[in-house]
Amino acid sequence: MSKQLERLAEFEREKEQREARYYQQAQQNVNQQKQKLTSLEQYRIDYIKGIQQTGQSGVTATYYQQHLSFVGKLDKACEQQMQVIARAQMAADQRKQMWLKQQQKVKAVTLLLDKKKLAQQKKEAKAEQAMMDEFATQRFFRAKRSPF
Repeated sequence: MSKQLERLAEFEREKEQREARYYQQAQQNVNQQKQKLTSLEQYRIDYIKGIQQTGQSGVTATYYQQHLSFVGKLDKACEQQMQVIARAQMAADQRKQMWLKQQQKVKAVTLLLDKKKLAQQKKEAKAEQAMMDEFATQRFFRAKRSPF
C-alpha cells in the first residue's frame, strides 16, 4: 500500500510541476501580448506625431483623410489586441486554478503518505518494544532458575 501511495505521490508531484509550467507559459503569453499592445500603441502615437509634423507644412485633404483612416485601423488593432490580452489572461487564470488544485492534491496525498509512514513507524516501535519486553521477561525467568 505504501509503495502505491509513494508512486501516486510522485505522479501527482510530476503533474503539479507540469501544471506550474503550463501556468508559467500562459503568463508569459499574457506578457508577450501586452508588449505587442504597448508596441502598437507607441507606433500609433509616433504615427500621429508624424501626421502632425507633415500637416504643419500643408497637406491635401485626401492625404490627411488617408492618414486618419490608418489611425482608425490602428485604433481597431489596439482594441483587438486588448481582446487577445483578455482571452490570454483568462487562459492564464484557468491554468493557475488548475495548478493550485493540483497543489492541493499533492498536499493531500503527501499528508496521507506521512500518516501511513507514521502509523508504520508506531507499529514497528510497538513490535520492537514487545520483543524487548519478551527478552527481558525471558532473562528474568532464566535468572530465577539458575542458582548463580
